[in-house]
Amino acid sequence: MVASWSPQGWRSKPIVQVPDYPDAEDLKSIEEQLATFPPLVFAGEARELTSGLAKVAAGEAFLLQGGDCAESFAEHSADNIRDFFRVLLQMAVVLTFAGRVPVVKVGRIAGQFAKPRSAPMEAQGNVELPSYRGDIINGIDFTKGARVPDPRRLMEAYRQSAATLNLLRAFAQGGYANLEHVHQWNLGFVKDSPAGHRYQELADRISETLSFMRACGVTPEETAQLRTTDFYTSHEALLLGYEEAFTRVDSTTGDWYATSGHFVWIGDRTRQPDHAHVEFCRGIKNPIGIKCGPSLDPDELLRLIDILNPANEPGRLTLISRFGADKVGEHLPKLIRAVTREGKVVVWSCDPMHGNTVKAATGYKTRPFDLILREVEQSFDVHRAEGSYAGGVHLEMTGKNVTECIGGARSVSETDLHDRYHTHCDPRLNADQALEMAFLMAERLKRDRDGSAVAEPSVAAG
Repeated sequence: MVASWSPQGWRSKPIVQVPDYPDAEDLKSIEEQLATFPPLVFAGEARELTSGLAKVAAGEAFLLQGGDCAESFAEHSADNIRDFFRVLLQMAVVLTFAGRVPVVKVGRIAGQFAKPRSAPMEAQGNVELPSYRGDIINGIDFTKGARVPDPRRLMEAYRQSAATLNLLRAFAQGGYANLEHVHQWNLGFVKDSPAGHRYQELADRISETLSFMRACGVTPEETAQLRTTDFYTSHEALLLGYEEAFTRVDSTTGDWYATSGHFVWIGDRTRQPDHAHVEFCRGIKNPIGIKCGPSLDPDELLRLIDILNPANEPGRLTLISRFGADKVGEHLPKLIRAVTREGKVVVWSCDPMHGNTVKAATGYKTRPFDLILREVEQSFDVHRAEGSYAGGVHLEMTGKNVTECIGGARSVSETDLHDRYHTHCDPRLNADQALEMAFLMAERLKRDRDGSAVAEPSVAAG
């Protein structure tokens, strides 16, 4: 792809957000072993995703990207993977049927083990230890031993990613995603909620439609789109030694692909144009995301786009805005105008989670559902006012009945947070809240496509 690029080239660049391994030779040995392991994903799958994202960039589809803040070794189980997949299928069905738009489904899964941190050290009382950086690096227990970066964790991350991908492929292609099973995707604890009731009604309508289609001779047995689905994986390309180990040449094209996941993104803390993470990502052919926070100015964004997508290939680049509900109107219009002015083809996605984190009076870190929804709505308003397409959403969510984000139709309160607060890092929408969000987004997509939504002028001021 780039003549002057190599998978190791990032090592000569400045780098941030990297762990300090005590034994460099041990780390090198593990990375060399990983480089001999089979790929987790294939170049052809990444190309298919790029084609799907090109449709999103053209306003012909919608990107639904979601999953854990950080995957946990301890919570790796078939039930957790299945429940997450069920909720994402439900959300996609809601967006497709109620929102009238094809959905590209991408999970934050099978590789989302590393997390950037705001500070290298963490203090509890008088004790200060290295920050927890995700299970692929160190342990969450606040002990000196657990917080030492351990290269053997890279091997466990690979094993769990491979097992997760194996199960996800079976679900997606083996019949679980058959639309005739649409009623069975509703999780037990969601069924009695407002979102669950709405989903049941929508599932009834889908079943009626499928019965009509079957009577006309169109059946899932003969139509693959009704019985299978395309599902892709993604993670932040943070731990570059691990990424390098799985960067391989595609035998059919001669291009380099990161085979650790279909889609990787560069975080808001690691998107410096002359640093290692951008250097690594510019040379791989996978679709790439850039997290765009309040500190990103239009000129720097254009520079990043030129570095990462010099050919202006549709579907190659996804810009994931994450400002906070009260900052969207100030920052997003400037970025959209710069990208539009220069004729850059990108997917615009909204991450309404990271800019809306607050600390509850009970001491728990949480995210209010109404702020998450407000950032999504305001992003849609800005894009509509600027004549661009709000093409996706990027959510931290789970298929479990956790109490980590407050609000929603079931109204999780601050005093409920301690009941089922299970996240290893940031608070996630539970299955009920995620499904409710899907319905609200579907309504907005339908309104925008019908031409009945009107943006508020004050939101687009910037």
